[in-house]
Amino acid sequence: MRRLSEALRFARDHDPRYGEVVAVAAQVRRVTCRNPGPMTFHGTGTFIVGEGRVAVIDPGPPDEAHLAALLGALRGESVTHIVVTHTHRDHSPLARALKEATGAPIVGCGRHRTPPAEGGEGADYDHAPDQVLEEGEAIAGPGWTLGAVATPGHTANHLCFAFAQQGLLFSGDVVMGWSTTVVSPPDGNMAAYCASLARLAGRAERWFLPTHGPAVTDPPSWCAALLRHRLAREAQILGALADAPATLATLVGRIYPDIAPNLRRPATRSTLAHLEKLVEDGRVRGEGEAWRLRRPRPPATT
Repeated sequence: MRRLSEALRFARDHDPRYGEVVAVAAQVRRVTCRNPGPMTFHGTGTFIVGEGRVAVIDPGPPDEAHLAALLGALRGESVTHIVVTHTHRDHSPLARALKEATGAPIVGCGRHRTPPAEGGEGADYDHAPDQVLEEGEAIAGPGWTLGAVATPGHTANHLCFAFAQQGLLFSGDVVMGWSTTVVSPPDGNMAAYCASLARLAGRAERWFLPTHGPAVTDPPSWCAALLRHRLAREAQILGALADAPATLATLVGRIYPDIAPNLRRPATRSTLAHLEKLVEDGRVRGEGEAWRLRRPRPPATT
């Protein structure tokens, strides 16, 4: 089958400059943690918003070197809020150490919603915010306001944050320029993710800053392209089931024939998320370990 990723032109020219403070926009700096990997690209980019009295977005994993780099970047400033987009272990755990060091409250997304016994892959179950921000609620400091935008799908509790004064959006993991986003059930939900993409495609921000990788400089077009990619992936799955039922492993083998071993699991999880959406849409049904098309019933005769 054709590799759908070839239709997406990913932006992978990105220098993390580990441990350095990098100005990425007016009132926005980034410090990148040295935690590169297949899901994190070059690492977690922690953003500092404002000057003097600042917010810190997505502190990252529990990494002592990254904490030291952040505290060095914040020397002489007051942290008013520690903001978290979602509860994956590459985003939220360091918030607790940063709170201890600065006294700032942890705000943003709520606790991880899927219990460990039900899945909750990669989750930070120790995340306990001081204030949960709901859709449309905001925090502010001198010259900056961050408004919460509910964008479930990658996780159930995922939030983006709109920086109104600069016309940009901190997009967490829901929209990235270097890769598509993994959607892993049960906490990840493909129907919710596609709805979030469609919503973000209609926003007015001129650019997005994901937690991993470079800025997205044409958000409406890129979000629309990501959504088309997901719908094309659905069509691939339906085509693969057209002749006969298939297991999840068989579908992954057909859809991703040349995938690297370290990406097989996330590809499997996203394929499962697509199948669950197709079940919700009434187009597929599961029978034991197999999946099959749900054929329309013939009209009743009299």
